[in-house]
Amino acid sequence: MSKLLETKIPGAMRPVQEIAAELGLAPEAIFPHGHRIAKVPIGELEQRAEQPDGALILVTAMTPTPSGEGKTTTTIGLGDALKQAGHRTAIAVREPSLGPYFGMKGGGTGAGHAQIVPAEDINLHFVGDMYSVSKANNLLSALVDNHLQHGNALGIDPRRITWRRVIDLNDRALREIIVGLGGVAHGIPRKDGFNITPASEVMAVLCLAQSYRDLRDRLARIVVGYTYDRQPVTAQQLLAEGAMTVLLRDAVNPNLVQTLYGTPAFVHGGPFANIAHGCNTVVATRLALKLCDRVVTEAGFASDLGAEKFFHIKCRLNNLRPQCAVIVATEKAIEYHGGFQEKGGTGNLLKHIENIRGFGLEPVVAVNRFPDDTPDGLKKILEFCEKQNVRAAAYEAYEKGPAGATELAQLVDDAIDATQDKNTFRYLYPLESSICEKIETVAREVYGADGVDYDRAALKAIDLIAKHGQDQVPVCMAKTPKSISDTPRLRGRPEGFRVRVNEIRLSAGAGFVVAICGEMMTMPGLPREPAAIHIKVDDQGNTSGLA
Repeated sequence: MSKLLETKIPGAMRPVQEIAAELGLAPEAIFPHGHRIAKVPIGELEQRAEQPDGALILVTAMTPTPSGEGKTTTTIGLGDALKQAGHRTAIAVREPSLGPYFGMKGGGTGAGHAQIVPAEDINLHFVGDMYSVSKANNLLSALVDNHLQHGNALGIDPRRITWRRVIDLNDRALREIIVGLGGVAHGIPRKDGFNITPASEVMAVLCLAQSYRDLRDRLARIVVGYTYDRQPVTAQQLLAEGAMTVLLRDAVNPNLVQTLYGTPAFVHGGPFANIAHGCNTVVATRLALKLCDRVVTEAGFASDLGAEKFFHIKCRLNNLRPQCAVIVATEKAIEYHGGFQEKGGTGNLLKHIENIRGFGLEPVVAVNRFPDDTPDGLKKILEFCEKQNVRAAAYEAYEKGPAGATELAQLVDDAIDATQDKNTFRYLYPLESSICEKIETVAREVYGADGVDYDRAALKAIDLIAKHGQDQVPVCMAKTPKSISDTPRLRGRPEGFRVRVNEIRLSAGAGFVVAICGEMMTMPGLPREPAAIHIKVDDQGNTSGLA
């Protein structure tokens, strides 16, 4: 049996109809996928449009170590604790990707007593949403090449096609490829490449769309490349949006599961925060907010990546207003980033505290405890937070379930109560600013950089986007998660660095511009010893190596 399932479940998993009923959803209002998983039709959100929203709680982190800081575990454990405190609570997180799962990152369903179940199903193929995104993306690629093959009536310049194929696996050999080889019958030879599926603009569109019409309209706006006279070519011009919407018809419906302690969990959408906007779907979050008075969600990696994009992209484009932000910190991360010193680990934590405050929210720090942590280390972190006037609590839901997150849940409630009638949430830049001004703002205010440098190709792309009036949108910064800067080796709280923007990509359907910084790749590679080589199925069908 998978190690993900070895933890003793406090009670048997309930039928998904019971979980739905707890949220006020009738049995006929859901589409069950077996006994433990269901899709909730998007129409359920539309029917509740006039209902008030619950409180939205974001979980982010300080800059993680390579093994992570337990952000998903904290999200789940906090949700369980809020439910046990008497709140109608739901969790809203992303779907895991098979790429890192078979590489080195592991699953995306939490761990220990803070898990979403059925973990194995969720971490593997789940309900096929990832495949739907891949198919819709690659259908558009096929239609682009088919258009070239049959006369190219739109005048697409093969050298300026920006749309790439995707696959949900880590495969560095696919980053740059040549398609159309083999003669006249096999297409027009040109350079192409693959992104990993979570980095697809189709994934971003799925995560940001609020209705079938919105989904179709966003898909229609996708820019696949440019003509010989540098005019943008859209999916709509290729008549692609209808078929793409059909492929995503079921994927747009949120997925409902539960935690080990029976808390409802919406697991839907899966963009990475280092190369995409890193948040679950707006539909799932909005539905949870209509059905509950507490919704705990997460954004990938730390405040400089996931949280910044959660605020500037997800919240801004969909009028969401978070009431609280939790920063996960660990003694391991403090030590990894240089220990208890101003430019080291505590400096790193302080920068993330400042980032959350920069958006007008007062953070709560969750100190995720590991078995080999020291009492002295915990004490130092809590004392540091007290000096910064930040609410902080030790968190032990991995071992103790919701009982290990009771104090954290109370601090989150206190933070929500303190801001209940206030409207302090804000953004760091106006959408009317130029692309360069928005990038500069994020680099200076969120990363602490001295400035930004641009490759020539990036500046040309910015000029072209502005020329066509497509620059009045947020920026989605794609950079390393290993540092606040765009350089992985700069740990702690670095100073005196500049951010390098190598490439600019327009995501017109999603509604943002991607700035690729440093050495960021949109198709990851496998490590020297990938997790895949240890994964097996025995003669009885039990899996191993999936932890």
